[in-house]
Amino acid sequence: MSQLFTPYALGPLQVANRIAIAPMCQYSADNGNATDWHMIHLGHLALSGAGLLMTEATAVSPEGRISADDLGLWSDANQAALASVVQAIRRHAPIPLVVQLGHAGRKASSRAPWQGGACVHLSDGGWQTVAPSAIAHAPGETVPIALDEMGLMQIKGAFVAAAQRVHALGIEGIELHAAHGYLLHQFLSPLSNHRTDAYGGSLDNRMRFPLEVYEAVRAAVPASMAVGVRLSATDWVEGGWEIEQSVRFAQELKQLGADFIHVSSGGISPQQQIPVGPGYQVAFAERIKRDSGLPTISVGLITEAQQAEDIIANGQSDMVALARAILFDPRWPWHAAAQLGAQVQAPPQYWRSQPREFKNLFGDTTLGQR
Repeated sequence: MSQLFTPYALGPLQVANRIAIAPMCQYSADNGNATDWHMIHLGHLALSGAGLLMTEATAVSPEGRISADDLGLWSDANQAALASVVQAIRRHAPIPLVVQLGHAGRKASSRAPWQGGACVHLSDGGWQTVAPSAIAHAPGETVPIALDEMGLMQIKGAFVAAAQRVHALGIEGIELHAAHGYLLHQFLSPLSNHRTDAYGGSLDNRMRFPLEVYEAVRAAVPASMAVGVRLSATDWVEGGWEIEQSVRFAQELKQLGADFIHVSSGGISPQQQIPVGPGYQVAFAERIKRDSGLPTISVGLITEAQQAEDIIANGQSDMVALARAILFDPRWPWHAAAQLGAQVQAPPQYWRSQPREFKNLFGDTTLGQR
């Protein structure tokens, strides 16, 4: 039996198989509001047969957006726009949903990747960024304002308010974005956090604000919702955040009741040197799973069915997350199930599409054979 297609639970969140669709920024929102693009993009991925669908990084405040076109969840209008997408998915697919909540910190006020991705300065219509310390992400970029106590309280409150909106939408889970060089990661990394107060210096101090945000979000939503964290396991820069610190952070999250950890890497510095290759981040997920006991999702150049099967069968992580691979092949789970001799869920409108050699791919579909 394929282990990739066995059910699993991320805390209270039940999934039909071990394939997650990772958050992927679309830079296609209107003042934070989901648009027709999100209906099409998330709608067709909801029919993919994956066990879990995560939305893109969803900003908790306007200044927390990576770009002016980011999805947000800070207003009633944002909530109503996303509700339309969620309701359409619910009508046609049983896939559970997770919203990734984030704040870009010093990496905010940027252009979309296809526009070059560069910082948008205040003089060009950008906005003032904030961060743990007044250190720009890269030379020539806007220098952020170091957050004071009031600023920290406001951001924590924005995460809580957004989490409550996620709950009101009837979505099953939340992932806090503490990876890829965004605000919570900026607190964790000594490369971006030069504070001398209780939120900087020692590892315990650098972990303090992200853990406070997690604790506040966890308390703001019912236990029936899963709450986890996306983490960069290493900065890939000497003297930066690394795997030993990630293990400690995961252990602290475990003590606070985290339901899962989603293990990525990098993003804090242009100086990063990443040895990219198939499954290049899986070893980090394996280490964190072993040493923290948290349910773990691995991601990063996982593109082949047998590769994903081996990761799960060997206990390296509990789920695998697909990003670029599922954009390129939105029916990746169908094809993987066919290759591994498993079954996958598909909408009845598509039952007649299964090739004759895989006649049991969708289970008993005889009603669709007229």
